[in-house]
Amino acid sequence: MEIYTTISEIKEFIKSKKLVGEKIGFVPTMGYLHQGHLSLMKEARQDNDIVIASIFVNPTQFGPDEDYDEYPRDLDRDAELAAEVGVDAVFAPEADEIYDSGAATTIQVEGLTDKLCGACRPGHFTGVCIIVSKLFNIIAPDHAYFGQKDAQQVLVIKRMVKDLNFDLEIVIVPIVREEDGLAISSRNKYLNQEERTAATVLYNSLELARELIEQGENKAKVVENKMVEMIKEEPLAKIDYVEVVKQETLESVTKIKDKILIALAVYIGGTRLIDNVMLEV
Repeated sequence: MEIYTTISEIKEFIKSKKLVGEKIGFVPTMGYLHQGHLSLMKEARQDNDIVIASIFVNPTQFGPDEDYDEYPRDLDRDAELAAEVGVDAVFAPEADEIYDSGAATTIQVEGLTDKLCGACRPGHFTGVCIIVSKLFNIIAPDHAYFGQKDAQQVLVIKRMVKDLNFDLEIVIVPIVREEDGLAISSRNKYLNQEERTAATVLYNSLELARELIEQGENKAKVVENKMVEMIKEEPLAKIDYVEVVKQETLESVTKIKDKILIALAVYIGGTRLIDNVMLEV
């Protein structure tokens, strides 16, 4: 497996593969790889001739008070893990390779980005859209792989791809969880032992919501309130949002029916974690 740090190098590698008609699968990541990332890479390995992963902690999607400087980084470790699951090349540029000092272009997906995480993290999805569009232009993949844990991000990227006529398929891979249900995330590294135990309240509250709906509860506010009650019983938890919304538009619902997304963001100590479950009623 090769590691490329410049756009010209990775493009030369891609050109050699495209010339012989090989299909390229692409997995964009911010590094500090875990089983969730590796599940995307394994999926890409099954579907494509060549698999490329990017490892880039994107500064434009972090707010001024967020954890950009502290975000975990370990390229050697990441490269070893990527190679083990069959990745052919890693693109790991520095920020100044990606962003010109005079850059003035942004991408805004209206409607989907002012809800849930977008409402709590202004500018976040603008940063996501510009880096993903840059990577798509550089890598020119046939397929790109994303995890369902970032459900809102998935919808935003799918909308952007459709609107801007990117010639690729977005493939969504299910959430990978620990044995106790906690969604695997790079930010789990921030949790101490007590916080790690407390973090299971996210999954437990989602399972409570699932049970209530399966038992016939169809009022979104009732389900949300029951989830909030459970989460508030955990002293280390602070709720950012808990919402039941339509899967495709993220619009709030009053009555639970058809395809819904139950999404939440909760601080455990100082660490913000997200999770979700998708249901069809």
